[in-house]
Amino acid sequence: MRRRSLAATLAFAFGATTLAVFALVGSFLYLALDRQIKAQDDLDIVLAARHARRLAQELETSKGILEHGDRLTSTVFGDAAMSMEVFGPGGHQVLGHNLANTFATPLAASETNASSATSGASETHEIVAGDPNEASEASVASEASEASESSEASGVATTAALPRLTRIPASARITEADIADWSGRNGAPIRGILADASLRDGEVASLLVARNMSDRWLLLDRYRDKLQIAGAAGVLLAMLLSYLLIRTAMRPLREIAASASNVTVNRLNTRIAVARVPHELEALVASLNAMLERVDHGFQSLSRFTADLAHDMRTPLSNMRGAAEVALARPRSTDEYEALLASNLEECDRLSRMIENVLFLARAEHPQFVKHMREFDAAQELTRIAEYFEGIADDAHVSLRVTGAARLTADLELFRRAVSNLLANAIRYTPQGGEIVLDAAGSGGEVRVTVSNQGQPIAREHLERIFDRFYRIDPSRSSLPSSGLSQGSTGSTGLGLAIVRTIMELHGGSVHAESDARSTRFILTFRRV
Repeated sequence: MRRRSLAATLAFAFGATTLAVFALVGSFLYLALDRQIKAQDDLDIVLAARHARRLAQELETSKGILEHGDRLTSTVFGDAAMSMEVFGPGGHQVLGHNLANTFATPLAASETNASSATSGASETHEIVAGDPNEASEASVASEASEASESSEASGVATTAALPRLTRIPASARITEADIADWSGRNGAPIRGILADASLRDGEVASLLVARNMSDRWLLLDRYRDKLQIAGAAGVLLAMLLSYLLIRTAMRPLREIAASASNVTVNRLNTRIAVARVPHELEALVASLNAMLERVDHGFQSLSRFTADLAHDMRTPLSNMRGAAEVALARPRSTDEYEALLASNLEECDRLSRMIENVLFLARAEHPQFVKHMREFDAAQELTRIAEYFEGIADDAHVSLRVTGAARLTADLELFRRAVSNLLANAIRYTPQGGEIVLDAAGSGGEVRVTVSNQGQPIAREHLERIFDRFYRIDPSRSSLPSSGLSQGSTGSTGLGLAIVRTIMELHGGSVHAESDARSTRFILTFRRV
């Protein structure tokens, strides 16, 4: 299965985001333009209707509508989409302007049904209801019906042919809220106002100012199409540019990958070096280099450990082989053969302790190493360990002393092993007549167990390295007799202090050494739980 490209995925995501932004912005612009156009057209309609009403109110009678028709229709001159119709007191059309392009086209008699006539009578009643010169509602209705029938027969438009519009009384102010929408005979959108105007003789004429919105619809449709084309082109361009930019921006990652491919088993000291790394990738490069540093350090430590282990195991094997070859060179006595077997047994014990310690270190480094934590009296355990080593200390003419008091929580067996290794190491390097002090003290959130001994101070450059595996300050120093050490001690295998550090790491503590002319001190620091 082909893996998807990160650059292509980001480019598509950026393109989708751009499309959403373009859609929102385009919709906002389209609606804003639509509102602006409607607002401007509505204002033109209202102003034209107001001006036409003022002119009509100056007329003496309805006959003046035709005489001053040019003045009335002048309010819509100059705009081919604007039209005006003036209906007389009887509801029939008296004057019309620019009706061919608007709804205000006279309807044929065949297109007007009986219900239109009835509706026209009702509308005509609204027109003349406020006329004081009418005798009664019945005579008005009769006159309206006659006018409607006459207009139907002659093909002249009447208010009966108009859609149901809200007529604005002559005394009411004409506002944009009074504008209505309807459809023309050819389906064209129309917006207009139907308003009454009182003539000076008291008669009421009706003015219909309308605008054909087809050109506006066409303008908005073209504007919408251009927005869609521009949006689609913008999205494609954004996706292409974003893909190229992302590819360029990801170039340092490709350089990091190429640099990392140069790291091999034989070149673990190689580090990732990328020129002009972006700020966001500096942490990644630093982390990778730190990881390579740890891998290199671990590999070097493993190599040294393997070499040291092979060297230390070769020594007892060589001793056993050499002693056996010497013994077989000529006949020996029974005592000499027994001495040879005892020497070989001592070397076997040394190998056994070395293998056991190596296995312990291997198990201790496993994440699932099990510890049995418990609380105990540190000073009491130090006393027991000192009693156990008392015979060995007497043979070395060294005295042991336990001081202090503290309680701590740790794995008791591991604690005993760590202190035993330190004590065995101290006995080994303490001169005859010297004293070794084991001390336990608690302060704050820590418990410090110290094993100090007199003797030659350790140089500063060795204080940290003495905890490395198989590291010895003076390899020529001999070890204690194997028969005098406990199973947990290490003799001279070079792993005793390494085991101590591993045990302290398992407990989340630390171990360090201090040395001066007075004494050498190994300090175990446990955290209180």
